[in-house]
Amino acid sequence: MATRDRTRSASEPTGWVIFGAVMMFMIGSLNFFYGLAAIVNDQVVVTGGHGVIIADLTAWGWVTMLLGILLVLVAFGLFVGSQAARLTAIFLLTVNAVEQVWIFPAAPLWAFIVILLSVIVIYNLCARWGEVL
Repeated sequence: MATRDRTRSASEPTGWVIFGAVMMFMIGSLNFFYGLAAIVNDQVVVTGGHGVIIADLTAWGWVTMLLGILLVLVAFGLFVGSQAARLTAIFLLTVNAVEQVWIFPAAPLWAFIVILLSVIVIYNLCARWGEVL
């Protein structure tokens, strides 16, 4: 029987964790710029099937921008294989998904896509918890 000539280091992340890190980097970057746009242009009027929503989005913009920065930093922790980054990523992605509900009336497609991506990355980080990061 042939033996494997390469072994995985204990700190080397697997493919799903790399996928999660890349997606977190992308979500964090988009959150940063979307939050910045909400801060710069904080008066939004949305007309939909249920009337008009006038919202001051400055607070949401700051929260989204800071959360985006944290997501990018934790994504780098996932790239290096940190178990603490994995736990922090699950927490931050959960907060990110809940935080997107705030903007849902103003940008439903954006909020739905970000929530969906957050849930997919949470699943990928939790699905093989017993394996090497």
